[in-house]
Amino acid sequence: MKQIPLAIGPDPLPTLDSYLTSANAAAVAHLRAFDMSAAPVYLWGPPGSGKSHLLRALVNARQAAGEHAGSFDAADPAPWLLQPCWSLVVVDRCELLDAQRQQAAFALFVQAGEAGVQWAAAGRVPPVDLALRDDLRTRLAWGHVFALQPTSENETRAALRREADRRGIFLPDEVMDYLLTRAARDLGTLMQLLDRMDRFALARQRPLTVPLLRQMLQEDAVEAGAQS
Repeated sequence: MKQIPLAIGPDPLPTLDSYLTSANAAAVAHLRAFDMSAAPVYLWGPPGSGKSHLLRALVNARQAAGEHAGSFDAADPAPWLLQPCWSLVVVDRCELLDAQRQQAAFALFVQAGEAGVQWAAAGRVPPVDLALRDDLRTRLAWGHVFALQPTSENETRAALRREADRRGIFLPDEVMDYLLTRAARDLGTLMQLLDRMDRFALARQRPLTVPLLRQMLQEDAVEAGAQS
C-alpha cells in the first residue's frame, strides 16, 4: 500500500531575485528598470536560459505592485484580447506561433502600443531567425533584444539544493550527479524531476538514493511505452 504524499504548498512565484544565471546580469538589470516608458523587450536563448521565468517574473512584479498583466503562450487559443486594465502583456515561445497565433500576437502588440501598454516576448532564437510573418518579426525586433545564456552547472546545483532544502528533503550529491549526467540540463526539467522524485520517495517512504531514482525512471519508461 502506497502512502499518499501530502501537499507542501504552492511553488514560489518566479521573481527577478530568484533568477540565478549570473551571465545574464545585463538583461536582469534592464528588466528591473522596465516600466511603462521603456521600449519593448524580446528575450531569446536555448532551453534552460530562463526566458519563461523572466517573463513570469515581470508579470508577478506588476501584480505585486497592484497592477494587472496579461500572459500568452504559443499554445493558447486565439483570439488574444487586450484587457483595458493591463499595464503589461507578455508572449512566450514565439518560435512556435502558428499562422493564427501570429495574427493574434501582431494584433495584440499593435493594440498594446496604441493603448500605451508595455509588452515583452521570448523565443528560442533572435527575431531575425524566427519563421514568422515579416511584420511580426520586425515588431519583435523593435525594442531591446537580449540573448540569454543557460545556467552554469554550479548555478544549477545551487538551485536544486535550494529547492530541496525548501521541501525539507535531503538530496545526496550522488543523486544530483546522476540527474545532471542523465537528464536534460535545463532547470525547468530538473525541477520537475526533483518534484517527481520527492513524491516517489514519499509514496514509498524511502530516502532519495540513486537506486530509487533508477527505479522511478524505469517505471516512467515502462509507463510511457505502454501509452505509446
